[in-house]
Amino acid sequence: MSAGAGGLAGAANRIITRGFDGRWDELESLQLPDAAAVLVRDNHDAARAVWAAATGGTEVLVASRTRVTPDLADDLRGAGLSLVDGADVAPATTERDATAGRVWLLTSGSTGRPKQVAHTLASLTTVAGDQPRRTWLCPYAHGAYAWWQVVTLSIAHPGQDVLFIEPDELDTWPARALEVGVTAASGTPTFWRQALYRDPDSVAALPLEQVTLGGEPVDQAILTRLTEMFPKARVSWIYASSEAGATIAVHDGRAGFPEQWLGREMDGRATLTVDDGELLIASPKRGEGIDKVLRTGDRVEVVDGRVLITGRIASDEINVGGAKASASAVRDVLQAHPAVAWASVRGRKAPIVGSIVTAEVVLSGEVTDAELTAWCAARLPDYSVPRRVRFLDQIPIKETLKSDV
Repeated sequence: MSAGAGGLAGAANRIITRGFDGRWDELESLQLPDAAAVLVRDNHDAARAVWAAATGGTEVLVASRTRVTPDLADDLRGAGLSLVDGADVAPATTERDATAGRVWLLTSGSTGRPKQVAHTLASLTTVAGDQPRRTWLCPYAHGAYAWWQVVTLSIAHPGQDVLFIEPDELDTWPARALEVGVTAASGTPTFWRQALYRDPDSVAALPLEQVTLGGEPVDQAILTRLTEMFPKARVSWIYASSEAGATIAVHDGRAGFPEQWLGREMDGRATLTVDDGELLIASPKRGEGIDKVLRTGDRVEVVDGRVLITGRIASDEINVGGAKASASAVRDVLQAHPAVAWASVRGRKAPIVGSIVTAEVVLSGEVTDAELTAWCAARLPDYSVPRRVRFLDQIPIKETLKSDV
């Protein structure tokens, strides 16, 4: 198909933000320095920055204002990026030539201060070939890797419209999505759990043809619920990161990926291996300067021919009197209970044994602390059974759409 304005095939796609409903190529123009870190208030600002960079060749980083602390702002300027905040422009403190088409992402910062990872529009565009016409829901934080995945899909392929949702619209998005005609939606498991907890009937009313999950470990319980709610939709889970790019896509409604994929080498696709329980990825879509074989820091287990990504190695293990309890395994058992909408598990220091397993849960039905303990005791070794369970009124969620715990 022919390309539109700026040579981009998705130029005529419809995008809807809180302050705009029109085509990509109808966005108000934005003049940017050759290399710019653009601090945005909302998705309208972010979309303008993307379009300016995509059509003008600007080296760009897009991030929410709330993410960029003064120290990080100094780092960005020191890396050769002018800081653009509305009409204010703080020039870079390091002079260098801009690299046209380079796109900078900030890592989630889950292991400390966010880092910069360089990509291009090409490395961020991971969907190829003709695509069925869809209207996507994009609830992700401005400039996040998953946000860029939806954005590049829309600007690179005709027929891929997008409804952008702001953080303060997470409680009410189903009504807006139904009004706009959303047929495809992408979000983290926490995003989906929160939506189903708050208003399952409104979510179920959506005519979804594609349901995507990613950004966190994906358990069977949430996959099963979405598959049953949308029997005509393709339910997919995606493994991706700023460093590795999009590397795993599974569409069979089952948690994990087939064990046969390990060690498989195919042109244009990531090679997956496991070393001492850690997932390793060699991806052609990895960020600039990232090791060819990336140690992800994610723990995996092979169960019944499936490779399950359970959680972060650094935080998943709880030492209980010398026995190693898996926080993710306990979490999955809790979330498999029909009355549990969401759960989080962690270790808590305790005398004699060193740590005990504790849990926080949000309920969608009636169940007592004792009943949950019995449920876990029937499915987990004794040292993994939560000794304390705290009940929350709401599912905690932060700007990244992950649980704020």
